[in-house]
Amino acid sequence: MYTLSTLCSQISRLGADQRGATAIEYAMIAAGVGGSIAATVYGLGSALQTNFYDKLTTLF
Repeated sequence: MYTLSTLCSQISRLGADQRGATAIEYAMIAAGVGGSIAATVYGLGSALQTNFYDKLTTLF
């Protein structure tokens, strides 16, 4: 069983640990980039599809 001082020292040590912060920051950046790409593709998708279909119909 933990005493109060042991519990407080464990909590303060856990709060000072910065090892996982960098991984979380990189994950947030990757999510932002992925969201930006998805929004761009979604926004331009129908225009590009129409453009490519028009090019294909002129070829065949």
